[in-house]
Amino acid sequence: MSDSENTLPRPIEEWAATVAGGRLKKADRRPGGGRREAWFVDFELPDGSVAEWFLRLDRSTRVDSGDPYSTLRETDVYLALQDTAIPVPRIHGVHERPQAVLSDRSDGETWFSRIRDPEEQLSVARDFMRHLAALHRLDPAALDIPALGPVRSAREHVTQELDTWQRLYEQHGSHTDPLIEFALGWLRRNIPAYDAPVVLVQGDTGPGNFLYADGRVKAILDWELSHWGDPMDDIAWLSLRAVQEPFTHFPDRLKEYSERSGHPIDPGRVRYHRVFAETRIVIMGHGRADARSSRGEIGNGLIYGALHHRLLVETLADVLALEPEPPELPDLPETAQTWLYDAASQQIRDVIVPRSQDPFVVLRAKGLARILKHLRDADRYGRDFEERELRDLEALLGRRPDTIARGHDALTRLVREGALGDEALVRYFFRSTMRRTELARSASGALAERHYPPLS
Repeated sequence: MSDSENTLPRPIEEWAATVAGGRLKKADRRPGGGRREAWFVDFELPDGSVAEWFLRLDRSTRVDSGDPYSTLRETDVYLALQDTAIPVPRIHGVHERPQAVLSDRSDGETWFSRIRDPEEQLSVARDFMRHLAALHRLDPAALDIPALGPVRSAREHVTQELDTWQRLYEQHGSHTDPLIEFALGWLRRNIPAYDAPVVLVQGDTGPGNFLYADGRVKAILDWELSHWGDPMDDIAWLSLRAVQEPFTHFPDRLKEYSERSGHPIDPGRVRYHRVFAETRIVIMGHGRADARSSRGEIGNGLIYGALHHRLLVETLADVLALEPEPPELPDLPETAQTWLYDAASQQIRDVIVPRSQDPFVVLRAKGLARILKHLRDADRYGRDFEERELRDLEALLGRRPDTIARGHDALTRLVREGALGDEALVRYFFRSTMRRTELARSASGALAERHYPPLS
């Protein structure tokens, strides 16, 4: 077999079969997972039974990459939690290079928004809050997680995380991003004065990262961004996930969490950690944009990149108590190519997707349709939006840049020097991200209008 993206590397097949003690009968790549591929693997055992396991594979991991958020680091967290009350899959084997992990295959569905019964929605949401509260009641000193390092104060852990994400931004992007630079600077200047005990923060916690069935949470997944920190860090992540997958009445869920965990909700700290959570996501997208791999879920990258840039600016406007005015958006005519983009999208929707049986193929086909919608709107609005961006940059810089990229470089220098006020910058970022949102609107669907849920 070749090592294509839809075929397991031969050494991984052989290792997995050895761990299972049987013959690899089936390996089926599943949708999602980003750089970490998700596989259902079935093994025929000597007694004739079949072991149905799950394999996580990261082909991209390099020892010198500087990215600490590895599959092996995440596995340390799973191993520490698998004998606690927190429902996580049991680990069966770990492969160091390339990094791969074999675990139980947990039952259940992923997408919370697919639950149609309001009572079932409420039951699952309440059960998740019970588990999140239980996680935050665990004593960090009793958890053996070498990859996370020693437990320190909340402020030290925030600073440590900021240093890590600053380094990732600088290492994995060949161009500067003034929005990221501004957000990182604001986060350093405004670390909350929280000195209570820290907890194990899952990071990226909430709907979409747990499996559910029969009104209960069956397994909590995706511990890649785990770290020691402020419990409000996870509440911020939960509210972020609730933008993508609305999670019943959010203030009620927070009340349940507070009563069960003993951690009062602090809206100011939640808002701070919302900024930090969105900054992390935008930095990850910044690195992927430079890589330009055709193997990833490019369509999803377009819409979620636009979403999280907008949400980052909205979180900054929130903590600065600003209400930026939306930019003027033109009503331009369709171009001669519009019908071609629409025809291609329609064929994907009406012909290719209905006739495809492989969930992985369906996901990629829908991603192609999103790319086409984005290209259609960029063909229509792109030049006008570029001109408006250049005018906005000219107003901040005092001169018109030759290109947007050079304008961003010049703006980054001013951000680093502290030469511009927070309000002027956030108002510019808001106009810029709203234009980006408009280019991704038709591809984004309901996400283009989603905002953070209220905290009370």
